[in-house]
Amino acid sequence: MLNDRQEYTGYIKSEAKRLGFLSCGIARAGFLEEEAPRLEKWLNENRHGQMQYMENHFDKRLDPTKLVDGAKSVISLLLNYYPEQTQQEGTYKISKYAYGQDYHFVIKDKLKELLHSIRSTIGEVGGRAFVDSAPVLDKAWAARSGLGWIGKNSNLLSKQAGSFFFIAELIVDLELEYDSPTTDHCGSCTACIDACPTQAIIAPYEVDGSKCISYFTIELKDNIPAEMKGRFDDWAFGCDVCQDVCPWNRFSKPHREPLFNPHPDLLSLTKKDWEEITEETFRAVFKNSAVKRAKFDGLKRNIAFLKQ
Repeated sequence: MLNDRQEYTGYIKSEAKRLGFLSCGIARAGFLEEEAPRLEKWLNENRHGQMQYMENHFDKRLDPTKLVDGAKSVISLLLNYYPEQTQQEGTYKISKYAYGQDYHFVIKDKLKELLHSIRSTIGEVGGRAFVDSAPVLDKAWAARSGLGWIGKNSNLLSKQAGSFFFIAELIVDLELEYDSPTTDHCGSCTACIDACPTQAIIAPYEVDGSKCISYFTIELKDNIPAEMKGRFDDWAFGCDVCQDVCPWNRFSKPHREPLFNPHPDLLSLTKKDWEEITEETFRAVFKNSAVKRAKFDGLKRNIAFLKQ
C-alpha cells in the first residue's frame, strides 16, 4: 500500500500513462472563481443557443465539491485522437474526433480502470469519473493542472501536442500533489479567428457557440439558418477549422488507440456516396461513432444544406 501524497501522485500519473493517456495533471478541488462571471456572461448573452443543458447545474459546474462529497483533487487526463489518415479531398467532412468509436465509452472504460487501480493500491477512495457528460468545466480544470492553456479559439492547447485530444476528469476525495498552470502561448497569432468560416470566434478567447458549425450540424434540431448557406466549407458533422490552422497542431502525432481508427469505408466516401447514403450504410459505418448523435435524419439534413 502506498502511504503519502507524493507516492499517490506518482502512482496515478504512471497508471494514466499505462492506460494510454497523453498526459495527466492534478489541481486542488475548489470553486472556479475566475470562470464564474465568464460563464454567467456567456449564458446571459445566449452564446449557447439551443444548448439549454448549459444553463443547468450552474453551481455544480463551478464547484466539484458539489459533485463529489469531500472532493480534494481534480485529476485531468488528455487522450489523443489525431488520426494517421484523414478523409480524401473534395468530400463532405466530419470532425476527426468522430472517426472512430464514440470517445465517451472508450474513455469511460479507461477511467473506471484507473479508479479501480487507485482503490486497489491506495485504499478506499471516493470519486467519480467525468467525460463531457456532466457539468464539469473540463478545459478550465485541465488548464489549472498545467496540461495546457485555453487558446483564442477556446480550446485547450499544449505546446507538446496541439489540441486534437479529449479531456476527462476523475474527481476524488484524496489529497495529492498539485501541478501549476502553464502560461499562454498564443501570442499575437489570430489564425483561428481569421479562418473561422462563420465568424464564431467573436473576440480572442470568446466563442459564440450558437454560430459554430459544430453547433449547427450537431446540436441544432431546427433547420439551419439560410444566412449560413455557403459558409460551412463542406463540414457535415462538426468542424476542425480552428484546430487545423493552429500552429501548435503541427506537433500533433497520430494516436495509438485502435478503437479510434475509422471504419474502413469512411475515408473513401465521395460527395456522391454521402448524398446517397442509406440508413443501412449509416448504421454500419457509424455503428459506435459520435456521428450517431446527429442521427441519420440530421446527417441527411446537413448534407442537403451543403448541397444547395
